[in-house]
Amino acid sequence: MSRICELTGKGRQVGHNVSHANNKTKRTFLPNLQNVTLISDTLEKSVRLRVSTHGLRSVEHNGGLDNWLVKTSDEKLSLRARRLKRDIVKKRAAVAA
Repeated sequence: MSRICELTGKGRQVGHNVSHANNKTKRTFLPNLQNVTLISDTLEKSVRLRVSTHGLRSVEHNGGLDNWLVKTSDEKLSLRARRLKRDIVKKRAAVAA
């Protein structure tokens, strides 16, 4: 399982550990990923996703999972999130028509 947020695309970053003597060794910075269950109001079901805490705050700020997915570009989203977004857009179009 890769360490990438399914909603924001945030992944690992590479940097250095720097000692007091200014010696540098490679290290990785991992995102704070959490397994969460988010509820889709449009699809009326819950979805389990692996999301960074930053992504979770963004979802809450935008008013829920459905609004976040509709506003976000497909390049950032994982394959599961893109499929979920497609289903939400289809259901919203069917309800509006």
